[in-house]
Amino acid sequence: MLETLEQRFKAAAPACDFCSLRFHRQTDEFLVVRQNVVQPVRTSHDTGVMITVISGRGMGYAATTDLSTAGLATAAGEALTWARRTAGRSVVNFARIAYPHPVGEYEGHRGEPWEQVPLEDKLDILRTECARLKIHDRIVDWKASLWHTEVETIYLTTEGGRIHQRMHYLVPSLVAVANEGTITQRRSSDGHTWSRQGGLEILKQDGFYEQAPRLAEEALALLEADNCPSGTMDLLLAPDQMVLQIHESIGHPLELDRILGDERNYAGTSFVRPDMFGTYQYGSRLLNVTFDPSLRDEFASYGFDDEGQKAERAYVIKDGILLRGLGGLTSATRARVDGVACARAQSWNRPPIDRMANLNIEPGDASLEEMIGSVERGIYMKTNLSWSIDDSRNKFQFGCEWARLIEDGRLTRVCRTPNYRGISRTFWRSLKRVGNAATVEVRGTPHCGKGEPNQLIRVGHASPPCLFSNVDVFGGEG
Repeated sequence: MLETLEQRFKAAAPACDFCSLRFHRQTDEFLVVRQNVVQPVRTSHDTGVMITVISGRGMGYAATTDLSTAGLATAAGEALTWARRTAGRSVVNFARIAYPHPVGEYEGHRGEPWEQVPLEDKLDILRTECARLKIHDRIVDWKASLWHTEVETIYLTTEGGRIHQRMHYLVPSLVAVANEGTITQRRSSDGHTWSRQGGLEILKQDGFYEQAPRLAEEALALLEADNCPSGTMDLLLAPDQMVLQIHESIGHPLELDRILGDERNYAGTSFVRPDMFGTYQYGSRLLNVTFDPSLRDEFASYGFDDEGQKAERAYVIKDGILLRGLGGLTSATRARVDGVACARAQSWNRPPIDRMANLNIEPGDASLEEMIGSVERGIYMKTNLSWSIDDSRNKFQFGCEWARLIEDGRLTRVCRTPNYRGISRTFWRSLKRVGNAATVEVRGTPHCGKGEPNQLIRVGHASPPCLFSNVDVFGGEG
């Protein structure tokens, strides 16, 4: 396949300053058991290529599912036409950007390949775990699911660039919904955070087989719990909620295309300015954030981005100071700041744009017990339920599924409908304890939306629990 595509691309490529081909093939399978009933199995297959051309100051691209030499030549001709039309009319002078011609391969790790396990065996896993969620009549809805994706990409350039990558993704999910009278509560290990690269071995690694009874019991406990109290207090966030906090108030504000104004009409802007890099105190000295696509089991790991840049680990924030933005080669050149290899596309019919990949908080030195023990009055929250953040990714308000008060260094009462709010810089500067390496959990999300037309991309986040001081906490009822 790779050799044939390479030969056809060489025959179809036009005379220009730069030309690349990006092949993308994706296969998805969705398995769901809801209320102990197997739902229809859904599968999808999608294959195509995008050809990008740079001619002088202009850039153009065209996508096609016709992989014949004639089909590639037609797409290349259209891309060349658009490159010539946009020359001198774009905010970017593409003649200034030296796109690489990399050679390499990347294969994501997987211990127990999805396709080697019979469908009936995978459905049996879901039947068993779904049944274990129904522990009481007050559990009114319950579901277990697995979503598997395999992606193969090929990146070629006319100057000898040749990258072949294959990734395997798994998104497991368990959901229990409890109801009594007018009160309905949900507990989940939802696919919005429990997402990894690999095979079915992930289920054991992430404790999938132990979660169902606990989640159901916690959903029932929430029916009896009091509403979350309101006030300013210490806030301890579990790793599965830290995923959202990192994503919304660090990841999105640091995307360079957003900072440059490209996303203003759709996904908003950022409170971050280019002159902040290297000096701005984003958080307390305990805040250390890395961009790291090299972690092979995290959800957004890869060897090269979709502009051909080699993916490498880099500090985005170190000792609380903002160092670099989340921008690929095009945006970093345009903004004249340091970026990372994060130009990524959802599929063959979308151009790469700046996206976070694996964005992680580095561990500190505290155990969970030490953090809880240090709190006189506070609250411990887990698992995101709702989120809202302003257009500049500055002021936010997030709600969680589960919370327990911390009183005199001990976890006490369960609270329902817990929420907290803040301003990004104030919030991150209030960070006062960070969990150690033993507390880190690797998570991610398959549904990060951005771009026009919209692109949904996979993002990874690894984090320990983190403790913040003087946070505005409030209940969601009354």
